[in-house]
Amino acid sequence: MRGKWAAGIPPRNFTWVIRDRLAISERPGGFAPNHRRVRRNEEIIWLRAQGFTRVVSLLPSPHNLAAYDEQGLACVHFPMPPSGDVRGVLGDVFQWLHGEITTGERVLVHQDELGDRVMGVAAGYLVWSARLPDAPQATTVVERLIGHPMGPAGRELVALSVDLAPPEPPAAAGSARTPA
Repeated sequence: MRGKWAAGIPPRNFTWVIRDRLAISERPGGFAPNHRRVRRNEEIIWLRAQGFTRVVSLLPSPHNLAAYDEQGLACVHFPMPPSGDVRGVLGDVFQWLHGEITTGERVLVHQDELGDRVMGVAAGYLVWSARLPDAPQATTVVERLIGHPMGPAGRELVALSVDLAPPEPPAAAGSARTPA
């Protein structure tokens, strides 16, 4: 591929939450009725060219996962149901993100569109990982990054994140941990 499209195109609403580590966007290729395969491929090319090592899909369905595999971009799927208790999924997402981000991986998190749910996951992670001190500050930071207010669905995720167990600090070098 040559020309101006050789490096692909960024996904719509692409935003860094933690510079060079954690970004969020809408689903590469667009959301369901507007999804375009060619656009999806161009956006995956761009993600690879930018050094992204993982894509996290929060979609309830496995859409796009095969496309990531086909183009050699590692992906992980944490299906987040549209309603009901999401604490288990949220805790798993935060633990996984923390492991990837602290080891230097570049990660993109998406759902169909960049809406309240993805905003809530991003803000929740910032609180859960102690990168920001509290839910109101994390909510404000993510709202400013995205450029619009977070609705009730996102704010609920941020509130839930405060009650989840925080990441364990790394063990000191040379110390041994004994099981309890």
